[in-house]
Amino acid sequence: MFKVDLNCDLGESFGRYKLGEQKEILKYVTSANIACGFHAGDPSVMRETVKLALDNNVKIGAHPGLPDLNGFGRREMNISTQEAYDMVVYQIGALQAFLATFGEKMQHVKPHGALFNMAAKNKELAEAIARAVYDVDSSIILFGLANSELPAAGERIGLQTAHEVFADRTYQADGTLTSRQQADALITDTHKSVEQVVKMIKEGKVISQQNTEVVIKADTVCIHGDGEHAVSFAQQIKETLVSNNITVSSLMD
Repeated sequence: MFKVDLNCDLGESFGRYKLGEQKEILKYVTSANIACGFHAGDPSVMRETVKLALDNNVKIGAHPGLPDLNGFGRREMNISTQEAYDMVVYQIGALQAFLATFGEKMQHVKPHGALFNMAAKNKELAEAIARAVYDVDSSIILFGLANSELPAAGERIGLQTAHEVFADRTYQADGTLTSRQQADALITDTHKSVEQVVKMIKEGKVISQQNTEVVIKADTVCIHGDGEHAVSFAQQIKETLVSNNITVSSLMD
């Protein structure tokens, strides 16, 4: 029996700036990563997104990012491990407060963008993030790039972790994601995306851009919610997984 979680980054609007079709995509995912105000999101958007996710029985996690609204948290910053720890604790706390108003608890934490990618390679940064999660609540699941430093750091400290793979991103021979600055970073063909996801779940492998087979662990699949065809893509991914006898459910189910 194969089982996988489908997660999506949400709550990334702020002020008058609106991003993504949250209501529709929540019909097809099982976990939501909600922005906490640093790279995107604001207090009202956080509250609204928490309610939407709960109304759709979708588990909720914090999506802490670097303090970079203009760059959407996708530009690397030179931060210390203490700064990383503090900003992750701060952002988890903000979302926890909104969850508390609904009498709910947080399922997971998934760093965003550059912070996610930096922690995948930097052991000390990964350990600071894992420690931040553990110190706030050791029952929270830590999401990280599959087979990278981040889930490894979480496992060492005693956290439950989820190795994350991406439906719409290409991979390098070392198991890292192709940089978004490269033309071949994104998979725009839905059929190819679905094939990649099924292979990762059932075979534990992905074909890299160098045409090599890379061993990969897939506990949760990220579906980006801000693409032009995000909703139809999410629907097709879920339907294909189910037709391939893959159970789609949150990590807590």
